[in-house]
Amino acid sequence: MKKKKYLEIDYFDYNLVLSALLNKGSAFTEKERDDFNLHGLIPPQIGSMQQQLNRSYKAFSNKHSNIEKYIYLRDLQDSNETLFYNLLCHHLDEMLPIVYTPTVGEGCKRFSQIYRRPRGVFISYPLRLQMDKILSNARFYSVEVIVASDGERILGLGDQGAGGMGIPIGKLTLYTACSGIHPRSTLPVLLDAGTDNEDLLNDPLYLGWKHKRIRGSRYDEFIDLFVKAAKKRWPDILIQWEDFSQKNAFSILHKYKDKICTFNDDIQGTASIVLATLLAALRASKLALKEHRFVVMGAGSAACGICNLIAEELISKGESPEEVCSKFYLISSQGLLNKQNAKNYKFQKPYCKTKKDIEGWKCHSKDKITLEEVVENVKPTVLIGVCGQKGVFTKSIIKKMAKFSERPIIFPLSNPTSCSEAEPADIYNWTDGKALIGTGSPFPPVMKNGKPFRVDQTN
Repeated sequence: MKKKKYLEIDYFDYNLVLSALLNKGSAFTEKERDDFNLHGLIPPQIGSMQQQLNRSYKAFSNKHSNIEKYIYLRDLQDSNETLFYNLLCHHLDEMLPIVYTPTVGEGCKRFSQIYRRPRGVFISYPLRLQMDKILSNARFYSVEVIVASDGERILGLGDQGAGGMGIPIGKLTLYTACSGIHPRSTLPVLLDAGTDNEDLLNDPLYLGWKHKRIRGSRYDEFIDLFVKAAKKRWPDILIQWEDFSQKNAFSILHKYKDKICTFNDDIQGTASIVLATLLAALRASKLALKEHRFVVMGAGSAACGICNLIAEELISKGESPEEVCSKFYLISSQGLLNKQNAKNYKFQKPYCKTKKDIEGWKCHSKDKITLEEVVENVKPTVLIGVCGQKGVFTKSIIKKMAKFSERPIIFPLSNPTSCSEAEPADIYNWTDGKALIGTGSPFPPVMKNGKPFRVDQTN
C-alpha cells in the first residue's frame, strides 16, 4: 500500500496555528492558507525554514541571561515544535546547557513565575482517583515514553514541588533532539505529592498542590495508582523516574522493575555513564579497575547507584562482593557511613564500615569522620562527588589526591554548576594537570599549555 505524503488533520484557523506540533509559523503555503482559513491570521510573507531559523536564533542571541534564553526556548517549544527542534539541533552544543543542566535548575526554581502554557500532565494527590480519565485524553494516544518526577530532589536544589516539571520536560527534549524520539510519543508527568518547601507553600504564585508532602502508605498508593493507570493506557510504556528522594527512588525501582519497562536515571543512568567514563580513564591511570580505591562524597541514590554498577563490574571479573565493597567509602552529612548508624537505608548497608575497618585511622572523632580524614586515611585513586555541596572538594583534599595517585580520577558530578563539588579549572591547577576530570554539568574549557581543553560532562 502506497504511503500518503500528507497528514490528515481536523484543525484549521487559530486551532491549527495554536497546535505546537502542527504549526508552521510563516511557512504555510498559499494553498495551505486557503485550505485552512489562515489568511489574515499570520503575516502575508511566506517564509522558509532557514529564514525562521535565522530570526529565532537572532532573538535567542539577543537575550541577556541564560534564564531569559531558557524562557524563550520554552515558549518556542510550546508554539512551534518543528522550528524549536530545528533550531536546537543546529545549535546543540550552545543550547543543551540552556534547555537542560545547568539552566533548567533555575527554570524549576522559577517555574510558577515563568509559567506560560500547559505541557505534560500534572497529577496531584487529590486527583489520584481520576488518573484513568486524565490519561485517556485523545492527544496522548501515541505516547511511548514517560519521564515522571515528584519534584522532591531536583538536581542539587532539593524540593521544588510542582516546579520539578521542568526536569521531565527538559529530559524529553533531549530524547527528541539527541535520540530522534518523536515529541508526540513523549509525555512529561509531575506526580504532585505536595511539598515541604516552605517558600513554595507561602508563595501566592505557586502553582502546585499547597500541602505538606504525603508519606508512607498514602505515597506508595499514589505511585501505584499512577503505574497501573499508565500501564492500562499504554501496555508497552517506558517510564523513566527522575529526581525522587533517595528512599523513594530505590523502593519504586525495586517494586516495578519486573512489572513495567522502567529505569531510574539517577540510580542507573548516571551510574552507567560514570562507569563508562571510569573505564576510559583507566587507560590514562595505568591501573586496573581492581587496583583503585573509591571515595564518594554523597550516600544517596545516585552515589549508591554508581557504586553498585562499579561493584557489578568488579564482581564480573572474579572478585567477591565483600572484597569489592571494601574498596568503597561513602560519606553522608553524618560523615563516613558506618554500621553503628541506625538511620542507614537498606541500599546503603553494603558500604557501611565497621569499627574494625577504620581501626588505626587518624581522625578527630570516630563518630563523624570527615571527607578530608577519609581521603587522608584511604589514599583514594578515585574521588566522586554527588552531594550537591559546592566547593566541598577543597584545595587541600585535591592536592592530597594528587600526592597519592599519579593520575587521580576526580568526578564532581552534582548539578547544577552552583552545586558542583569543585571547579574543573581548580582541580586541574591544584593537581598540576594530572587529574582526569569529569563533571555533572557543562563547564567552560580549561586552559592547558595556553590552549583551551574541553572538560567532559560525565552525565
